[in-house]
Amino acid sequence: MATIDVFNHNVPAESDFGYSQAIKSGDLIHISGQLSLDEAGEFLHADDFDDQLKQTYVNLDKVLDHYGVTRNQVVSQTLYVVNLRQNAAATAEGNLAYFGHHRPASTVFGVTELTFPGQVIEISFVIDTKLPA
Repeated sequence: MATIDVFNHNVPAESDFGYSQAIKSGDLIHISGQLSLDEAGEFLHADDFDDQLKQTYVNLDKVLDHYGVTRNQVVSQTLYVVNLRQNAAATAEGNLAYFGHHRPASTVFGVTELTFPGQVIEISFVIDTKLPA
């Protein structure tokens, strides 16, 4: 029987919306869409794509650190990007910088809006803990 391990940042949205930041079931970890939130759950960097992307990766790294996994164990990612055509190059540059030589499966959606006014990026991961770190 698979064990389940849930991770939260302990921000208000988790209880308000009824979700966890990540859940580990067996060898897989599913990370909910991460965005530019600070430690208190306040949204940061409205309409600033580069700074939101940096903070989103910081928040993803917090989840990876919690589970003791690395970016090399990410098997897929989903990105939601407002104004995708305008932000495509910055999305690609950020992705390449974050993953280095690792190439997870990736789906990018261009969307008209996200949860917070001025939010322009959200990223979720699936991780396989059996892959080499």
